[in-house]
Amino acid sequence: MQTVAPDAPSPLERLIRRERWVTVLGLAAMTALAWTYLVREAASMQSMAMDARVHETMGMADMRVWGVADGLALFVMWAVMMAGMMLPSAAPVVLLITSVYRRRGDRHARLSSVAFIGGYLLVWTMFSAAAATTQTGLHRAAFLTPDMASGSAVAGGAILLMAGIYQWLPIKNSCLTHCQSPLGFITQQWREGAAGGFTMGVRHGAFCVGCCWALMAL
Repeated sequence: MQTVAPDAPSPLERLIRRERWVTVLGLAAMTALAWTYLVREAASMQSMAMDARVHETMGMADMRVWGVADGLALFVMWAVMMAGMMLPSAAPVVLLITSVYRRRGDRHARLSSVAFIGGYLLVWTMFSAAAATTQTGLHRAAFLTPDMASGSAVAGGAILLMAGIYQWLPIKNSCLTHCQSPLGFITQQWREGAAGGFTMGVRHGAFCVGCCWALMAL
């Protein structure tokens, strides 16, 4: 008669562990690709900034106005940067949600988890669009230098003051509470199915944006 060790994991536990590893490796791969892109873009921007300084030294100011292609490239940079920075911070919530879906017997647990990630990234992509639009406007108004640093002490000081004040507001603390407690977030915001996963992803992303947007602006 075959005996089973008391501590042997059940098939469900083995499935959850395997999917945790798949999720971790997937998030790690996405993060690595994002940062590889950002490192290449940083090198390209540094080269362009050096060219702009040379032109400025020679008395040849860069008068070129950013066009649609520049704005689109800036948006892509922001979107990839947000994915690279925020996906690792969302990993605990993603892993917990995947486990809960499996334990509840959801046949589409993997799809629901992917939908959560999609909703989360959608919110940060929308933030990236707003950031890129704002940055393009600041560039056109000559508030930014060619290497995208603040060219106005007043504007820089205003952003610093705004970011500092926001850290003390109740809305910041409320958003931070949701972001720092994955179990509490799931308890309050749980939704079934892929559509529910997407909705939870959007809501979790909104809380994270509420925590970080001022620091990202800074």
